[in-house]
Amino acid sequence: MRRPVLAVVGSAVPQGRSAQDAEELGALAAERGWVVITGGRAHGVMAAALRGAKARGGLAIGILPDATQEIAADADVAIITDMQNARNNVIVLTASVVVACGVDAPGTASEVSLALKNGRHVVLLNASDEAIRFFETISAKQRAFLHTAASPKEAMDCAETCRAAAGVVTGRRSDPP
Repeated sequence: MRRPVLAVVGSAVPQGRSAQDAEELGALAAERGWVVITGGRAHGVMAAALRGAKARGGLAIGILPDATQEIAADADVAIITDMQNARNNVIVLTASVVVACGVDAPGTASEVSLALKNGRHVVLLNASDEAIRFFETISAKQRAFLHTAASPKEAMDCAETCRAAAGVVTGRRSDPP
């Protein structure tokens, strides 16, 4: 079976604890055998999650919008898409589960929306009450895919529960790759 993939999304200029949460989340994911995928840039949540994964010996993948962006130092694999913001869809469709470390930027909001629209489980980690209400409102049909967490450990536990609930069918995973 393929390894599960955790997309860690968030701002290049994070607010509050988002970068710290992302680094801890990346480390937890790597310790539990997950591949970590982010937007791959050398700033904020993206760089922090990759740093955490790499520090624990995990596989860290960055999906970059174009060749002009500085690649996060801890990215094992950097995929240059030349797709600009459309690369957000690549990130969330590659993921088994998406964790948003704060929802304080339009790019993060688009990643959460794309994930929900495509039936991916999303964990909002330390998101504001306003962000939670917004996604609950716009994702009424996908409500079962929207989760919240107050700590990186809680987010990772939730991700594992979501993945386990998806199950396995005849050697092929029925959940997203």
